[in-house]
Amino acid sequence: MFVGNSGTRKRIDWRIPAAWLTLCIVWSSTWLAIKVGLRDLPPISYVAIRFLIAIVALIAVSVGHTRLRPKRRSDYGVLAFTGVLMFAINYVLLFWGELYVSSGLAAILQASIPIFGMVFAHWLLPEEPLRWQRLLGAFVSIGGVALICARLLSFNGWLAFLGGLGITIGAASAAFSNVLLKSRRMDLAPAMMAAWQMIFGTAPLLVIGFIVDGNPARFHWTGTAIFCLLYLAIIGSSLTFLLLYWLMPLMSVTKLQTISLITPPGAIALGWALGGERLSVWSLLGACFVLAGVWMIFRPLADEKEAAERALESQVAAPRA
Repeated sequence: MFVGNSGTRKRIDWRIPAAWLTLCIVWSSTWLAIKVGLRDLPPISYVAIRFLIAIVALIAVSVGHTRLRPKRRSDYGVLAFTGVLMFAINYVLLFWGELYVSSGLAAILQASIPIFGMVFAHWLLPEEPLRWQRLLGAFVSIGGVALICARLLSFNGWLAFLGGLGITIGAASAAFSNVLLKSRRMDLAPAMMAAWQMIFGTAPLLVIGFIVDGNPARFHWTGTAIFCLLYLAIIGSSLTFLLLYWLMPLMSVTKLQTISLITPPGAIALGWALGGERLSVWSLLGACFVLAGVWMIFRPLADEKEAAERALESQVAAPRA
């Protein structure tokens, strides 16, 4: 939406791509940070402590600046449900899966988020209908995921296969969370929306982590582990989810989730350069299918280009009326 004078319009235009680009860069780096931190920290407690720190940071920046609680009681139910999907199920499966697959491969499997999101948006967001070209792209990507998981089973055993499958299931949970949250159109600041989701998703993980992993004071707290934890909590969670929920009402779910197309190449490059990771030829082939399918999903269609041009013309003409 364009408001105010021309300077204001330019500033709003600049913030949207800057926020989107920041998400791409940061989320390309988090995969390797997860992998390195897992050398010293158990996955469930690693997730729980990460988001506990992120909650504190988000509330700290919100106090005195915005409303801390949702207006409607029913919003708590939505935040609780989506919080468990996004921060409990998705991230626990992701961290656990990265015990057995490379950080680059985990990023590729999570690139299926927009595929699931596209299908869920068709049912929950009338303004984002499913098109046959995108459905074809979804099948191409799913074929790539199936190829990767099959090779993981053949060469790395059941744990690697289950790790890859778990990451994919987590991606579906995250996609449904994003679509459901957008369909709700909640009147709550982005920072507190993320904080409440993290509260509901992290609370059960703290209990489960203490039972399964033991007392956090007895973990192997190396300098590297602490750095990875703080980076993931402050930069990879507090900052990124604040930007994600700020962008959500300004972009379609489909376009917003193109971030999942950008992060795998970045994650693979960082894993290769800094983590000494390698991908097999079959995994690379599967990755090509995944990314090709995602590209097919997000390629602008002719009627969408025309609609976008008409919308732009109306926005430009509006201030002159």
